Amino acid sequence: MADNKSIATRDSYGAALLELADAGHDDIVVFDADLSASTRTSVFAKKYSERFFDCGIAECNMVGVAAGISTFGYVPFVSSFAMFAAGRAFEQIRNSIGYPELNVKIAATHGGLSVGEDGASHQCCEDFALMRTIPGMVVICPSDDLEARAAVRAAYAMKGPVYLRFGRLAVPVFHDEATYHFELGKGEQITEGSDIAIIATGLMVNEARLAAEQLAAEGIHARVINIHTIKPLDEEIVLKAAKECGKVITAEEHSVIGGLGEAVCAVLREKLPTPVRRVGVRLLRPCMGPAQAVRSGCSDHLQDRSRDAGLIQKVNKSRSAYADRLFACNYRKNS
Repeated sequence: MADNKSIATRDSYGAALLELADAGHDDIVVFDADLSASTRTSVFAKKYSERFFDCGIAECNMVGVAAGISTFGYVPFVSSFAMFAAGRAFEQIRNSIGYPELNVKIAATHGGLSVGEDGASHQCCEDFALMRTIPGMVVICPSDDLEARAAVRAAYAMKGPVYLRFGRLAVPVFHDEATYHFELGKGEQITEGSDIAIIATGLMVNEARLAAEQLAAEGIHARVINIHTIKPLDEEIVLKAAKECGKVITAEEHSVIGGLGEAVCAVLREKLPTPVRRVGVRLLRPCMGPAQAVRSGCSDHLQDRSRDAGLIQKVNKSRSAYADRLFACNYRKNS
């Protein structure tokens, strides 16, 4: 366990790029769309300016240039906010990187609702769904600093397109550097438990840990599973959890449509039908507010969903109502 420190995974991304370059990987080139201070690619740019390209606010062009340079043996990391990388440049990623299976890494920061103060237009909750549909695309969402840096190294080491989602909000570092091992496509069991499985990704992994601790005090033993690689999904760990726990909750900072929850449901529907509750974004319209307020209540919500899934007969109705506001802002102006 780390020493109670919190680090935004976007910071981890910048640090990992610098570590790779310092280690002598001269084939790495980095592209940004006028957001290097926010995506943290500025760390790389300061030391390796000859391999850093600011393409301006032209994400589609940036993706096309990265696709082209990858055919000369370079490994480009394309950086922007998730809304602009996965959203605005989707067609170029699909046709110029995904279909020809080029060795380009799309590093999208500021994913999900925890963008907070940046506002509703920047809260990308559709990127998993978009990137999962592209053939050959690997989709990764790390949960803390150690995992994020490991994910960048793994993405660099593999051949082919990768989508990495990083966050703006600082999150607790709960992995132990001495023991943690990252493997693409393999989930990680965080806690023991057989009453219910909570399968989470990104910042929701730590919230699931907190929920499991509080549920344990009530005699409910939740198995928390960290799915850092959403595609390809670790079906083995999902099926094992479903078989041994009998009930599953998925948790993600993404729409309930097309993300981790639907990936898990697809596997279970075909191979081992199991009751599943998906925790994610169900809002009809975006909301905004301080990032911490957006995130607050997550662990409480996961506890409520665990109870509601049938672990105990008594369901606290008032908390259940609150549970449906997992990703809704606690800070909301009258409208």
